[in-house]
Amino acid sequence: MMKEVDAIGAQAELHHQYFLGLQLMVAVEESRQVVYDWMFLLFRRQHEEKFLSSFAKLGLDGLPHAVACAKYHVLSNGVGGVAVEYMPESDAKAWVRFRYPRWMYAGPAICGIPVEASRGFLDGWYAQNGVSLNNPRLGFVCVSEDVTGQFGLCGYFKEFTRDLAPEERLQFAAEEPVPDFDPDAQPSPPDNQWNEERLAKANRNYALEYIRNGIAALAQVVGAERAQTLAQRAARLIGLQHYPVMARQVGAVDGGVQDAAFFLQSMMQGMGDSCSLTVQPDGSVVVLQHGLRILRGLEGITRENLLASWIELWRGAIHSHRAFMDLNCKVDAEQADTLRWTVRTLAAAS
Repeated sequence: MMKEVDAIGAQAELHHQYFLGLQLMVAVEESRQVVYDWMFLLFRRQHEEKFLSSFAKLGLDGLPHAVACAKYHVLSNGVGGVAVEYMPESDAKAWVRFRYPRWMYAGPAICGIPVEASRGFLDGWYAQNGVSLNNPRLGFVCVSEDVTGQFGLCGYFKEFTRDLAPEERLQFAAEEPVPDFDPDAQPSPPDNQWNEERLAKANRNYALEYIRNGIAALAQVVGAERAQTLAQRAARLIGLQHYPVMARQVGAVDGGVQDAAFFLQSMMQGMGDSCSLTVQPDGSVVVLQHGLRILRGLEGITRENLLASWIELWRGAIHSHRAFMDLNCKVDAEQADTLRWTVRTLAAAS
């Protein structure tokens, strides 16, 4: 019998795969400059939404800024299921090292991502920490990157003895030795309430935010229409490719219309949304989904583009079934937070 935590985990993995697929599609079809600009805007957006607002929750207020920043990246990434290690050197210099496998470039995807992606997120987030903390002396020094054949993303936050110019907030020092890892020095969240379900939800939300912000940031770089084209095609492909994994995770069966509807219901419950199934006289099945966590707080074209792209994940998943079926999705005319999914055999589709 499926546990809710299984569906939550399935949603986390699905949106992670979607983000990987979208990165690869942009890397293949757009220029390296587009990759840089996209990652820069995405991580600056994430930074502005999450960085300072999470300091108190992670127990970092009052710490030296270099130490606080390094601990922040260990703790916040850890909640999202990303392994990062912390090596303090002094109050003014503290290291972080991301361990493999890298969440950002999981599996063979790491071979298809240009270095501009790394430079974009370093400039977009790491170089901005001192600005957000109103500390013009704080910068980040990168000693190793992913996709370059070094030993993975690693570097240190340092409070220099003078104010840094904007171009000095991110520096590179590939030859600098890294301190030894001390397991006893690793930070932990200030409370012990991270049970299995809460951690699963944190992982899911971590992946969701990359899609919610990622499609919006991509639209800023290539335009809303092109971004939607890329995001929809990547979504359809990931839905097709990843369906068997999701089905196993939620105990779904590769069968007919009712089996496909059950799969949708199970997966949407992993979003924290409520769902109901109704079999129609023509044999189709309607799934009503209430809540729409994926769209919370979004408005206008950002909401429309995300929804249009997200629907393709599920259309791909349904089309991955052995039986040929059609999936239609409409926003409820009276409730904007409700989707009406209709699954029917392809022969019955009009």
